[in-house]
Amino acid sequence: MAQTDYVSRGQKRNKKAPKKAPTPWLKIILAITAVLIFAYALYLLQKTPADSPVIEEQSISQPAEQSADVEVANSLMDKDPLPVLGEEEWAFIDALPEYSVEIDIPDTEDSDRQYIMQCGSFRTTERAQELRAQLALQGLEAQMLQSDGQNGRWYRVVLGPYDRKRMAERDRHQARRGNINNCKIY
Repeated sequence: MAQTDYVSRGQKRNKKAPKKAPTPWLKIILAITAVLIFAYALYLLQKTPADSPVIEEQSISQPAEQSADVEVANSLMDKDPLPVLGEEEWAFIDALPEYSVEIDIPDTEDSDRQYIMQCGSFRTTERAQELRAQLALQGLEAQMLQSDGQNGRWYRVVLGPYDRKRMAERDRHQARRGNINNCKIY
């Protein structure tokens, strides 16, 4: 089979020019009509008579013949005055101090267990002191405990002891605000 050079052959070109879409005369006429209706509506709104204060102002500057029309308009306004509001009375304001809610809070049982929170365990004292300083910046007082195990000497950074787990959780959330996320409660 013979090789064909597709690059040098080029593309086939259409000799016919693309047809233009017909002009949408109906849409143009509808759009112009809508704009004209909107403009006419705005014109009518602008031409409407103003509220009653403007009528009173016109009566001062108009001649005596037109003042009769203004008096008729004012008399219509006098027939339907706005109602006068009385003072509002709220019954719950007086009754609220008499009611009270009593809540029965059960006594918490004191457990013999104490909780300790460990935030890190390091091979070097420098790294342990650094974490202890970060905890101190968060307002937490940490201790550095040295422990010798099978793997060698470790320096643990711990907080506590806590009587209740809730107190340990509170301090763990405080440490998390300072980007210390590895604290575990035991």
